[in-house]
Amino acid sequence: MRFALFCAAAALVAAPAMADELVASNGADSIRLTDTPCSSQEVLKQLEPRFHKMMMDATAELQGQKFKACWLPDGDAAHLLYEDGDQGLVPLSDFKAAKSA
Repeated sequence: MRFALFCAAAALVAAPAMADELVASNGADSIRLTDTPCSSQEVLKQLEPRFHKMMMDATAELQGQKFKACWLPDGDAAHLLYEDGDQGLVPLSDFKAAKSA
């Protein structure tokens, strides 16, 4: 279910160029991708060790709940893997560079 909601949340943003952080958002819901290595041991435990170095950190906030995830490029999409085992694909073109605070 989260997969469908995340795809819907990502559908409203413009195409980005890869930067330190990319964000797809819809109102208060968002998915944030970084280019730093995956730090979630819960996600990494789900993967064969050969994939660990490929994964990068991600977070999502949906309906006020925060989720840790990791991601890797999968063609023209971000393949997200969450700590609870849920997965999703979101087109990279749906992300834009995060605004600096």
